[in-house]
Amino acid sequence: MDESTPRRWIDQLQPLIRPVSQTQWAIDSVAGLLFLAGSGLFLFRTLDGPADVILTGITILLMAAALMTSRVSPPIALTTAWVGALFQMATGQSPMFANTAIFVVLFATAAYGSRLVYWAGFVSTALGAVAITLYLAAPYYGVTLRDGVLNALLSFFAALFALALSWTAGALFRSVVRGRQVRIAQRAAEARAATEEERGRIARDMHDVVAHSLAVVIAQADGARYAAAADPEAATRALTTISQTSRAALSDVRLLLTQLRHSQFGESQQVGPQPSLADLEQLYAQVRAAGVDLRVDVDPAPVGTPPTTVQLAVYRILQEGLTNTLRHGDGGPVDVGLSWLPDRVGLEIRNGIRADGRPSDGGGHGLIGMRERAQLVGGQLLAAPEGGTFVVRATLPIQAGDDRIDG
Repeated sequence: MDESTPRRWIDQLQPLIRPVSQTQWAIDSVAGLLFLAGSGLFLFRTLDGPADVILTGITILLMAAALMTSRVSPPIALTTAWVGALFQMATGQSPMFANTAIFVVLFATAAYGSRLVYWAGFVSTALGAVAITLYLAAPYYGVTLRDGVLNALLSFFAALFALALSWTAGALFRSVVRGRQVRIAQRAAEARAATEEERGRIARDMHDVVAHSLAVVIAQADGARYAAAADPEAATRALTTISQTSRAALSDVRLLLTQLRHSQFGESQQVGPQPSLADLEQLYAQVRAAGVDLRVDVDPAPVGTPPTTVQLAVYRILQEGLTNTLRHGDGGPVDVGLSWLPDRVGLEIRNGIRADGRPSDGGGHGLIGMRERAQLVGGQLLAAPEGGTFVVRATLPIQAGDDRIDG
């Protein structure tokens, strides 16, 4: 025989084998050996002659093999059980304790088998009940027809009930296991979605912090360079602003990186305070220090404390919008308007555009980020040129009692 022949057999049988742990395989092996020994002790003392011993031994071996392989390979176990049962009936052997292995095999076909094996086990319950009824029909010869039919029906339904009960228990077990797997997969998907959402929030915050801070630093550096010779004190003030802005940006970046590291290890995602309306004055001061004529109008003012999510969205949208004025503005005045109404807040940023300023189609990551900020709290944002100015308008709903922090 070619040395590759056993290997081909193994490869052909591989799809029929389920992956099981070594512990499960050890348990099944020990259970099969104990079942084999117990079945032999039940019968061999009552057998007459070596022929009965050999035939009964073959049946017990087949049933024990079916029991032992029921979890690792339900199709092989079902086939082996059918071979053992047919051999038992063909040789005229009486029902024996080893036949209880059939119940375990039917359970395994429903619990662990593929779709084909699952339904093969279901069909086997009906065919097995018919086979048992026919096999036990011999003692009914010589009785009246009515009694024979009645006994046959009782045998059929009793066998069908026992076999179907085993298969149904396996089907219920299968449903429980699959339901648990679905819940685990759902929780994993929700965790991945939450992680991606958190990373997106951190990426937006990182963009806002770095872009705004660098815009201020660049504006101050340019001013310091021009004023260095004529006004040393102005240059000193510009360098001081650069130092303060850089330190604040470094602190914010460290905080965001800490949040990212904690979210990767499944820890609390909120490890520090988020910007709020109280931080807007500092933001305005940074922009004015960069040489921007910033005019802010708040009418009406907020009543009470707005939801944290809205405060954060307003801050980030203003931060990005004012950063864009430093990059693309014409150096003229910048008007900011805030209207805190009972059910919403209106936000507007208006500034002039340089000839080489931002495109009129509203492209760029900054505008996309501002729109995302507004959409995260259920609002909307529009940005477009109007005459010689560029206007950003946002409307953010205010939901009472909503104090969550959302990126």
